[in-house]
Amino acid sequence: MQRKLVFLFFALTFLTSCGLPGSATPASEVSPSSPVPTASPNLPPIPLTILVLPADMPQAESDQYQTLIYNLARANGMHYKLLNMLNPADVALEGPALKVVVALPPDPGLAALTAAAAGVQFLAVGIPGLAAASNLSSVGAAGLPVDQQAFLAGYIAGMVAPEWRVGILSQKDTPGGDAAVTAFTNGYHFYCGDCFNPNFPQPNSHGLYPIPVRIPTDAPESDYSGYANLLIQNFVKVAYLYPDIATPGLLSYMAQNDLLLISQKLPGEDVRPNWIASIQPDITSALQRLFPDLAAGKGGQVVPTPLFLTDVNPDLLSDAKMRLVQDVLNGLQDGTIGTGVNP
Repeated sequence: MQRKLVFLFFALTFLTSCGLPGSATPASEVSPSSPVPTASPNLPPIPLTILVLPADMPQAESDQYQTLIYNLARANGMHYKLLNMLNPADVALEGPALKVVVALPPDPGLAALTAAAAGVQFLAVGIPGLAAASNLSSVGAAGLPVDQQAFLAGYIAGMVAPEWRVGILSQKDTPGGDAAVTAFTNGYHFYCGDCFNPNFPQPNSHGLYPIPVRIPTDAPESDYSGYANLLIQNFVKVAYLYPDIATPGLLSYMAQNDLLLISQKLPGEDVRPNWIASIQPDITSALQRLFPDLAAGKGGQVVPTPLFLTDVNPDLLSDAKMRLVQDVLNGLQDGTIGTGVNP
């Protein structure tokens, strides 16, 4: 009898340790029906960048800006959103998550937006006439620096042209066209001084090089080659074309007549053998430099449109010459070299 009681005691003890119905689940186990842990509502939202582009922007240009801002946002730990319009309600809807807004023309109303969202950094790209604000930065508000572009072209033309035979095709009776002629001439003389060779006859009808030719704004493109002929008749060998009149047909015509060319954009491979260099606006590098500051909450910066050289012909501009050209470009952009054109 005593043995039976001992056996019964140990049996009850064993069953209890294995867990009878209604016994508690060990703390180390999680029931399948347990709720999934969620993030604390007190965590800050992931910061956001909004890019505002017009719906009618050319697709290639739109894709370029979208890729650039998307990559910059990701590199700075931010989400990205594309909008075609922006108003204060959109900004308020995003709340404290919104940190940076990059906007291209037309102006989405940045004066009101910056005032309504002091904690957001706004960047205007190519939008003129904006009042300064601590949370508003701008790139290229004054447009393309045509004087710097033309000054650098004049410097390069003087460096490359035999007997300094250079000329410029510009636009008549426009502020940009007039500025380009003045700056091109100053850049040419910046390189070579008086640029006068007593053993070479200078053109009689136009005075000394460089030869300026201005195309009226109402002239049809079919007449452009006639204006180019004025350069050819005066033995010009290197010509700069003001961007507003540098049509592919005109550039091809001048290349066929053995002129070496400088302008903003290489029109096609048929012109490349006669192409010295392209002098282009460089918005991308400006945005890359500014964006980390904007993400860190630092605004109020005003950056003019920078320039860079591309499509450089190494047979005409050697590495040594390019170092000189880059030094002049750096000087133009940091203000140590002036173009001689009134701002």
